[in-house]
Amino acid sequence: MKKPIIGISSNILGLEKGLFAGYKRAYVDVSYVKAIINAGGVPHILPLNEHEEIIEEFVRNIDGILLTGGNDVFPLLYGEEPKEKLGEIFPERDKFDSLLIRFAIEYKKPIFGICRGMQIVNVECGGSLYQDLSYDENITIKHFQKARAHTPTHSISVANNCFLSDIYPEGVGFINSYHHQTINQIAPGFIVTAKSMDGVVEAIENISDDTFVIGVQWHPEMMAVNDETAQKLFKKFVNEVNLRKKDN
Repeated sequence: MKKPIIGISSNILGLEKGLFAGYKRAYVDVSYVKAIINAGGVPHILPLNEHEEIIEEFVRNIDGILLTGGNDVFPLLYGEEPKEKLGEIFPERDKFDSLLIRFAIEYKKPIFGICRGMQIVNVECGGSLYQDLSYDENITIKHFQKARAHTPTHSISVANNCFLSDIYPEGVGFINSYHHQTINQIAPGFIVTAKSMDGVVEAIENISDDTFVIGVQWHPEMMAVNDETAQKLFKKFVNEVNLRKKDN
């Protein structure tokens, strides 16, 4: 059986210095690529662009999608004006990711959203975000850690009978954390499958015979270098893609 092809959403890197200052490059962090390879998938980097027909063809020719982290999601997409603590936005990427999600759902291709990836899934499917954690009065723990990227710094509570259940069989996990936005209103059709101890949404899913969408707020690709649980998360996703894979 052929290994499943996992499309990885990319970002744009603008070179500021040197001979090629002003040039732009499509890129993803290598940790995403390694995590997919180690989980048994074949990573394909999907270069950011605004051509709808090209993005649709991307989706048609892959078996699943990994939506990576990055910029803040443009709040006008969920009906809010920008607030003071909104970070850097990139509307072109919002459009790109939203089209990837839309076509993946249409073609029944599994989606795994990480950090911003989970947030843009929630927004595209009808939910909203807190533009900054400070706008949620319940926040009591640190969600943007000052520790090495692979180091888990806070705990999560994991629901029963969900995608994450057998990865965290005791209902508790320990994760890294690099975000200042999070989910406010969850999108219709989705359920919350993990929360931090102060109630921040840390994982969501919408799984049925025709739909497979999961998202996590942390960065398991950074942890996967030496964390067995993070590795299991990618392996389970790639296995799910394989089970749902159709010949294109």
